[in-house]
Amino acid sequence: MAESTTDPNLGRKLANRYELVEPIGQGSMGKVYLADDTLLGNVKVAVKFLSQTLLNHKMQERFVQEAMTCAQLGLNSIHVVRVTDYGVSDDGIPFYVMEYLRGQSLSHLINLQPLPVPRFLGLTRQICLGLKTAHDGILLKGQQVPIPIIHRDIKPSNILITQDPTLGELAKVLDFGIAKLMQSDGDQTNCFMGTLAYASPEQMEGQELDRRSDIYSLGIMMFQMLTGKLPLRANSHTFGGWYKVHHSQTPQTLTQADPQLKVPKRLDTLIMTCLKKKPEQRPQTIMEILEALEPLEQRFGGGFRIGQRIGATLSRVPVTRQPEVSDSLPKAERICRLTSWPKTKPVAEIVFPHPLPTSSGSLATLWAMMPQREIERRLISTRYNTFICTLSPHPMALWLTALFSSQHGPRWLPCYLDLKASSGQEMAFLLGRSGEYKLLLFALEAPQRCAHVLNCHIEETQKKLLQEWVMAARVHPSVGSPSDSKDLLRTELNQRLKPKVERYLNSLYSEAGSEISE
Repeated sequence: MAESTTDPNLGRKLANRYELVEPIGQGSMGKVYLADDTLLGNVKVAVKFLSQTLLNHKMQERFVQEAMTCAQLGLNSIHVVRVTDYGVSDDGIPFYVMEYLRGQSLSHLINLQPLPVPRFLGLTRQICLGLKTAHDGILLKGQQVPIPIIHRDIKPSNILITQDPTLGELAKVLDFGIAKLMQSDGDQTNCFMGTLAYASPEQMEGQELDRRSDIYSLGIMMFQMLTGKLPLRANSHTFGGWYKVHHSQTPQTLTQADPQLKVPKRLDTLIMTCLKKKPEQRPQTIMEILEALEPLEQRFGGGFRIGQRIGATLSRVPVTRQPEVSDSLPKAERICRLTSWPKTKPVAEIVFPHPLPTSSGSLATLWAMMPQREIERRLISTRYNTFICTLSPHPMALWLTALFSSQHGPRWLPCYLDLKASSGQEMAFLLGRSGEYKLLLFALEAPQRCAHVLNCHIEETQKKLLQEWVMAARVHPSVGSPSDSKDLLRTELNQRLKPKVERYLNSLYSEAGSEISE
C-alpha cells in the first residue's frame, strides 16, 4: 500500500496514451504496470519497463528490436503474450506494451498442488506450441532466414494461465527473448542471465545457447508441475551451488519425489530425457516433445480439455428461448423456399451447413431433413443454438441447433465445421458476422422443395467467439485427424451438453407455463 502512494510513475502518461494505474509485477528485468490505453477508451494493458540498471545506448536500440520480435511471436501463436507497442519514456527508459491478461502464474497453481496428468498434458502442449513458434524463428527486416528465438528463462512464473471462453485454460509464455537481449552486448556475454534452479549446464557456463537449453528448463518445469518439487537440489542458493548441481547431480525420479504419483512410463521417460546433462542426449526439438505428448493427450486429456471448454462456454453464454419473429428478409426466405435437396446428398434424416449464394452475398443456412409429421410438430417451438470448439487434436467446431416443445421434447440438429478447411472457416465467419442463419426443413416424403424456413439468431458472445475461432484455427497446428476431434465433440454433446440444455429448456416451460405452451 505504501508503494502505491510513493511510486512516482502512478498517474503518469506514456506516449500521450498509456496512463499508469498501479504496479502489478516486479522482476529482475524490470517492473510491470497496469495501464489504461486512453486512445482506445481506457482499455487495460500491461506496460513493462526495462530496469535502469541494465541500460546503455546499444541496449535501448536492441530493446526496440526485441519488442518487435515479441510482437511478431504474439501474432504467430496464441500461446505467447502479445506485445502491441513499444517506446522510450521522457526520462529515457525503454518500455513495451502487452495485452493485459487476468489469470494466475503456473507457479501459483503448482504451489497450491501438483497438477493431475490430464491437466498437465493440456497445459504442457500449449507451452510447447508457444516455444515451438519461437524456436522456428521469425524474419526480421533485411534477413532472408528466420532467426530462432531462445527464451533462456523458462520457469513456472513466466507462464500465465488464463480462462478463455473458447479454450478453457489457456497457457501464455511471458518475457520471450529478454535474456537473449541482455546477452547480445559484447560486455555482457559472460554475464549469467536466467534463473539458477532452471538453467541448463551450458547456460551456467555462459555458452551460446540453442533450443536444447530451453528444453532442459522445460524438463525441470514439467517435473515440478507433476510433483510440486524440483528434480535437483542445491546445498546453497548460489551460482556455485547450482553450477555443481546442474553439472554433476543425478536428478531424482518422479516416483522418488512423490511415491504416490502414477504417470505413464512414456511421460516419465520423456521428462527424464529432457534433464540430460548433455544437449545432444535431450530431445533436439520441441516438435519431438509434442509428438511424444500427442498419444498421451489423446488417451488422458481429451475429455478433460473439452469438458473445460463446454463449461466455459455454457457459463458465459446463457441458454435462451428464441421467440417467434416475422421474416425481416422476405427475399432471402423466397430464395430458401425455392431450393431443392442436393442430388449429392442422400434422402435421409441428416443435417449439413451450406452458404447459399444470393445477389447480396452468401446466406448462412442449415439444411435438415425429417419426416413431414416431425416438421409440423416443430413449426411452433423454442429455438436454441450454441457452438463449442476444440483446437486439438484438429480445429473443429460443433454447431448445435435444437427445436424444443414441451409435448415432443427436443429435436437435435448437430453438425460440425472443420476450421482448417476453407468451407468451415467461411461458414463460421459468416455466422459470426451476420449473427443469424436460416434453418431449411425438408420433408422425407417430398424432398424436391424446401418445406419450411425458420429464422435462428445467434447470441452476441457466440458471434465474437466464432470469428475468434477462425483466426485461432488458421495459426493452430493440427496434431490429429478431424475424426478424432469430431469424436471428442460428439461425446461431450451426448454426455454433457444435451442433458444440460434439455434441463434448461424444460425449466423454461415449467416457469413460464402457458406463455410458451403450444
